Amino acid sequence: MNYLFVPNKCSTFASLEPAKPLYDAQMCGSFFILNTMSTKVPFPKPYITPSDLVQLLQSRGLIVEDAAKAGSYLQHIGYYRLSAYMYPFLQIPKNQHRYKPDASFRKVMMLYRFDKKLRLLMFNEIEKIEVAVRSAIVNVGCEQTGNAFWMTDIHNFVNSEKHIQTMRLIDDELRRSREDFISHFHQTYSDDYPPAWMLSEILPFGVMTNIYSNIRNKRIKKKVAQQFGLQVAPFESWLTIVTLTRNSCCHHARVWNKQNTIRPMLPNRLNYAWITIPVDMLRIYFNLCIIKYLLNTISPQNDMTNKIQSLLAAYPDVDTAAMGFPHEWEKEPLWK
Repeated sequence: MNYLFVPNKCSTFASLEPAKPLYDAQMCGSFFILNTMSTKVPFPKPYITPSDLVQLLQSRGLIVEDAAKAGSYLQHIGYYRLSAYMYPFLQIPKNQHRYKPDASFRKVMMLYRFDKKLRLLMFNEIEKIEVAVRSAIVNVGCEQTGNAFWMTDIHNFVNSEKHIQTMRLIDDELRRSREDFISHFHQTYSDDYPPAWMLSEILPFGVMTNIYSNIRNKRIKKKVAQQFGLQVAPFESWLTIVTLTRNSCCHHARVWNKQNTIRPMLPNRLNYAWITIPVDMLRIYFNLCIIKYLLNTISPQNDMTNKIQSLLAAYPDVDTAAMGFPHEWEKEPLWK
């Protein structure tokens, strides 16, 4: 019996598409119970040493220029992680595990290094957006409510159950925190919780976006979204994409050709330059467009375009079409 989570209406991920079960399903609360009607079998694959894996790859047609170095990479990075970068070099049908004639371990490592540098590039730009979003939520919330402790006041939020869950996360973060300013607050003041600007410094970005999505006062949500040139609904949707992209970067996950599972919402209008060429909204290029747009609202003179151009120029063999990049993407209004 398998379970598939389906967010309810109060979920932060409001732009998630309805789940489409592949098998007969029965709804149970927020979960589909899937009856796959399949018989499970024990996992059959044994552990294989790095040196034996090199021989296996060679037997499948992968060119290995230096077997000892390849074995070292497999030992320290892991075959399973690297296999995602080997996959594009497989012949069709890919389940036969035969490599294309020009496929080599050197090209696999090239793709691995490119993906790593792309993650670092995105994480660096996302950091600026995250800091700005945190500040906007705190500043607008405090200004509009006149309450430094509005984040922990249940009356400021639409969904009380969701706020209770958020408070549990806040309590957990406060217990774990070793920040001097948190210790100083508890030692000096009698309030149960620190003010919003202190809490925002220790809360994960996902918790901050949850707080924003649950705010009762529509004026607060609107004013925050306006600071980033968007309406509330697409702003929430794009924050979800930014959060998931950030998490992928933090956990060193493959990003370059990965297809997103969430389709971002397109705004009815945009206050700043945007793209004009239709693209696949589930590819990393669209994520980069979202990051660039939000970055332009807080740092109009940013150099993200140059960074991406330099990265792509350093790795000319990378298939940018697999990333969703259109032809002459750099000429788009967003990237100029």
